[in-house]
Amino acid sequence: MGIRLSQIAKTYGRPGTPRALEPIDLEIASGELVGLLGPSGSGKTTLLRIIAGLEQADRDPAGTIHFGSRDVTEVHVRDRRIGFVFQHYALFKHMTVFDNVAFGLTVQPRGQRPSSGEIRARVHQLLEMVQLERFAQRYPAELSGGQQQRVSLARALALRPEVLLLDEPFGALDAKVRQDLRRWLRHLHDELNFTSVFVTHDQEEALELSDRVVVMSDGRIEQIDAPAALYRAPANRFVFEFLGDVNRLEGEVRDGALTCGEARLAVDLPEGPQELLLRPHELSLEAAPSAAAHLPMTVTAVVPVGAEVRVELAADWLAEPWLATIGHGDFERLDVRRGQRLYALPQRWHRFAAEGRPATQPSLA
Repeated sequence: MGIRLSQIAKTYGRPGTPRALEPIDLEIASGELVGLLGPSGSGKTTLLRIIAGLEQADRDPAGTIHFGSRDVTEVHVRDRRIGFVFQHYALFKHMTVFDNVAFGLTVQPRGQRPSSGEIRARVHQLLEMVQLERFAQRYPAELSGGQQQRVSLARALALRPEVLLLDEPFGALDAKVRQDLRRWLRHLHDELNFTSVFVTHDQEEALELSDRVVVMSDGRIEQIDAPAALYRAPANRFVFEFLGDVNRLEGEVRDGALTCGEARLAVDLPEGPQELLLRPHELSLEAAPSAAAHLPMTVTAVVPVGAEVRVELAADWLAEPWLATIGHGDFERLDVRRGQRLYALPQRWHRFAAEGRPATQPSLA
């Protein structure tokens, strides 16, 4: 079941106040898992609630929402056939796990309600699917946060929704549990092939889980793309800076070199003030400068993280610290430690023109 939004906008308060959502067009394919990503106030949760029918879009412009060929713009939330998973589980504390999952089925009108045997069979099937069958008679307080969220997901799936919507589903969980649940949800989605839209402000979560990511800012869609394409080819500076860590180098370009204090980098750019942006993995570190790059820095922190080592760097000519990610081989070769003086060698850098379009160039270093 695909989703098609046309000219969906939202204003809170009196006419004339800034819109929470500018008119938005968005198409989500059947069976697709799409992440709405952006900072607080970007409009992602408002958009999700409008899709669900929990919020009404503005009448001007007269936008529309279609689930497949069905126009649900004016359809009540209970009739949209959606499943909704909240950040804080919203489980009934006085009910067992079994009864929480069965709740949506038991309160259906008599003519639509499955038989008690069908309800039992469906609930046990769902609990087996979310790996919680042996917890059927426990209460929410007896479960971990990750287990409670799986109960919440099973409850949402019990009504066999056409669309599953998730509002920061892992936001209340610790990092390890979040990572495990992301993998589990991705596997479940691929197995059942339902259409899903989820909200997150966590870049890693969006890039790992989504088929496509919708990056939002100030009520607008900045870019829609597959995770790899989004990171490799950001549409503008906002997307580039929002997706991951960024190092900034500002200076004056003269005679083919950008200079800032004692720092110097050979560049092929017009003369005058320029600002370059560099990802941490686009820096290498050495004990001496190169002919094209003289960027002296002092190591202020060293943090081994899995296959990489994160090195924080500071210098008098920098407005804010830089971050470099290097391999363990380079870490051991340089014997990197706090207080050590090293030189950054950019492998590539990015520059955004006034209109915001990116220009990426390999470094001359």
